[in-house]
Amino acid sequence: MNKTIIIAEVGPNHNGKLKLAYKLVDVAKRAGADFVKFQTSIPEDHISIHAKKAIYQMKSTNKKKSQLSMANKMTLSFKDFEKLKSYCNKKKIKFLSTPFGFKAINFLKKLNMEYYKIPSGEINNLLYLEKIGKIKKKVILSTGMSNMKEIAQAIKILVSSGTKKNNITVLQCNTEYPTPLEDVNIKAMLEIKKKFRINVGYSDHTLGINASIVAVANGAKIIEKHITLNKKMSGPDHKASITEKELKNLVSSIRKTEIILGQKEKKLSKSEKKNIMIARNSIVANIDIKKGDKFTKKNLTIKRPGYGISPMNFYKVLGKKATRNFKKDELIKI
Repeated sequence: MNKTIIIAEVGPNHNGKLKLAYKLVDVAKRAGADFVKFQTSIPEDHISIHAKKAIYQMKSTNKKKSQLSMANKMTLSFKDFEKLKSYCNKKKIKFLSTPFGFKAINFLKKLNMEYYKIPSGEINNLLYLEKIGKIKKKVILSTGMSNMKEIAQAIKILVSSGTKKNNITVLQCNTEYPTPLEDVNIKAMLEIKKKFRINVGYSDHTLGINASIVAVANGAKIIEKHITLNKKMSGPDHKASITEKELKNLVSSIRKTEIILGQKEKKLSKSEKKNIMIARNSIVANIDIKKGDKFTKKNLTIKRPGYGISPMNFYKVLGKKATRNFKKDELIKI
């Protein structure tokens, strides 16, 4: 059984504090996530002084501060990320970080990550996509705020730059924190899979875990969910994140969903094997039958249990002679 990859997304929820980042690694590990993910950047490398904050960011941060100012406050240094990578290795959970800007891409190469995560805001960044594609590693592509044409262009750029298509996983995503349920659109994930013949997953910004479970039930290979120590903390993403208890519930629910989905082949299961003869039917005597009587539709019927001749052989039994006497309800033998 192929397990769904579960990514616990810290993002900026460490609030620029390394100790808090360590605690969130511990949360992800205890809950059973496969990866813990951060965001690596030098804010000035990818945010101009004119960039405004999103409405959801203004609600949870100082309205007077710019997006660049907010990012600088919530950014860890490259040295911090080296320490985090070592800490993840120690805790035996896989480290992942989304690069924002070219300097971050170059830095993260040194950390030898299994995947490169492309955030939704970079899906139309030609130079960024080319640079990631040339690394030739596994890629996770988020698709918030995009359409099918833009997804097709991004995949084409990644592949033409050197990334194998079967190493790309495209995540259905909606860039609003929290995402309204009516904007989740798991059917779009299915259409992406069908149209591009590519691996798919879901980046979940909703409140709760239901959307992620639905995504897994519909074939998501990767689930990404933001985590926090406390939803009431200051910062743009805490409100749309889940706590350790909720993350444990998410991991448990996904693993149960995988078991429920099972395999494609339909066959007799171990648990039901003992019941087959009890629940199935056999050919039995409908009335008392004497030795030498012919079996007919009148003197035969179908009843439980299933230890005798299968009802599928009913017409083969008709016309044959009884080799002995049979009482009503007795299993027929020929």
